[in-house]
Amino acid sequence: MFVIPAIYEHDGRMDLQQLRYVVAVAESRSFTRAAERCFVVQSALSHQVAKLERELGFRLFARTSRRVELTQAGEAFLPAARESLAAAARAVTEAAAAVGEVRGQLSVGVIPTVAAVDIPDLLERFRRAHPGVRVAMTVGSSWEMTERVAGGALDVAFLGLPEGDEPQGVEARELARDDLVAVLPADHRLATRGRITLADIATEVFVDFPHTSPGRAQSDRAFADAGLARDVAFEVPVPELMIGLVRRRLAVAFLAPTFVGTDHPGVVTVPVSDGPRRVEYLVWSAFNPTPAVRAFLDVVAQDRS
Repeated sequence: MFVIPAIYEHDGRMDLQQLRYVVAVAESRSFTRAAERCFVVQSALSHQVAKLERELGFRLFARTSRRVELTQAGEAFLPAARESLAAAARAVTEAAAAVGEVRGQLSVGVIPTVAAVDIPDLLERFRRAHPGVRVAMTVGSSWEMTERVAGGALDVAFLGLPEGDEPQGVEARELARDDLVAVLPADHRLATRGRITLADIATEVFVDFPHTSPGRAQSDRAFADAGLARDVAFEVPVPELMIGLVRRRLAVAFLAPTFVGTDHPGVVTVPVSDGPRRVEYLVWSAFNPTPAVRAFLDVVAQDRS
């Protein structure tokens, strides 16, 4: 059961819209920006916040014409206000699910090199099946998104990790395993080889993901296991930029073969017999998943069956 707190003061009652306004002002530190965020004129928002403060008997915000800050009472009020809004949204979502309708919100995290799933196609099919769910997507690194899923800041995430690493603190479903390929300029000396080794390519200049990322770790480990060093001159988070640098003969790279595909003229891919491997996962939190999360997992499972 979800209980939505209400405070009675004289003849007034706190309502959820007032709570939304308070949270918006607190997060934006501006009545103007809060009104834009809530799609309401500023005078109406200011009136409702002031009305709530009169009913409560204390100020939630200290404000001047240029500055807005929470008072001590406002700081104490804000966490419960957020909890009340979350509980209200959850109550509506659960009620809709009870009659067979999935509603609510779904936040999805993806790495830039997802290859096991066509993300736009998957989200389109999910939207058709569950139009009442608002889907938001963010791009980040696998380790960062695993932490966000475990902490409740993301609902689900698509990850890529070095073989042997497994997501920690979350539920996980393996989607695919990839042998990464060398991405070379089309006229590279090794471009026509059917297969190469790390030793063949170790003296090249590389472009790779940032050194703190799992995408970088999988290649670094492969070279370390082979007892080889390499020169990573370019660190970039975006695969398209990596391919662009390869095309212009500035570096070589490792990427999943399904990600490179045939859409990139001027570069070729060559298998590497002792090259890096990665595993793609879908992860989510087992702690009280929402109907939207459960529905999304079902859609992904249909793809894999």
